[in-house]
Amino acid sequence: MKKNKLKKLITDIFVRHELSKNHAKICSEAIINAELVGAPTHGLSRLKMYCDRIKKGVINPKPKIKIKKISQSITHIDANNSIGFVAADIGIKKAINNARKTGFGLVGIKNSGHYGLSGYYAEQAVKKNLISFIFTNAPPAIAPHGALKSLFGTNPICFGTPTNSKIPFILDTSVSMINRGKIRVASRTGEKIPEGVALDEFGNPTTDAKKALKGVQLPIAGFRGSGLAWMVDILSGVFTGGNHGGKVKDPFDDFTGPQNIGHLFIVMKANIFVNNYTKRIKENIKRIKKLPKLKGVKEILYPGQNKYKRFKYNLRKEIKINESIRKDLKELERLPDK
Repeated sequence: MKKNKLKKLITDIFVRHELSKNHAKICSEAIINAELVGAPTHGLSRLKMYCDRIKKGVINPKPKIKIKKISQSITHIDANNSIGFVAADIGIKKAINNARKTGFGLVGIKNSGHYGLSGYYAEQAVKKNLISFIFTNAPPAIAPHGALKSLFGTNPICFGTPTNSKIPFILDTSVSMINRGKIRVASRTGEKIPEGVALDEFGNPTTDAKKALKGVQLPIAGFRGSGLAWMVDILSGVFTGGNHGGKVKDPFDDFTGPQNIGHLFIVMKANIFVNNYTKRIKENIKRIKKLPKLKGVKEILYPGQNKYKRFKYNLRKEIKINESIRKDLKELERLPDK
């Protein structure tokens, strides 16, 4: 389907679910972006979930968002259980504005929900020639090191910086061996998941997606990954006033109340310490790319390069909609067969 047509369809669906036209557009743009950068697990596959949560009353379609100015650099936001896209859009814009005024912007958000891809927000800061760190917590998926029960979310860590080129450096990674969204997709399609990424509920290794969802996901780098997941839970949950310690509700399965996810946006001017940051980052990347390469490696890529290539490639094409997503869309709004 053509992007503009799909964007309008998604916007109309959200408006039908009582979001304002402006908020609906914010959501649709983030979802389309996820499809374009090759992350469908954070795109259309979640649309029905967002709408279900609105209908169940656990996402507030008309939030009264409170923005508290703590200082010229620091802002605290109570999102009033809004859809995560809207809270994050306000948060990153406020962090950018704070950083442009003072050199540093810190924004904490509570009472939010799933906001899609962290890299989507980091890129907005990079376009303003700013460095960003972004943290958000998620529903239980990873067991703390040594535990059998999951408690930490996949808790993504995101870092973005301008590079003096059209391709930004965007590191957007969860602390789990595999994205939970990919396990959900595999569960729906019946596909196997890779070995070494999950355990079943009894602590046994599994490649069965359904068993993995009932069990635990494994963190990257063993106990180090567990420590990173804990750090993100503290920064985005404990620090901001959001849920933490395993209390973030699963958006697909738990409709007993709002998620109260926390987000933390840290944005800085790239030239706070040195006036020639642009020259230095260009030199840094050039030096690493010149290193001797392993056999079969054509180019040493920095984080964000592959995503940019996918985005440019997908931008020229129509967005593919599989039958499962088509069914969801038809349920939410009349969708033409072609």
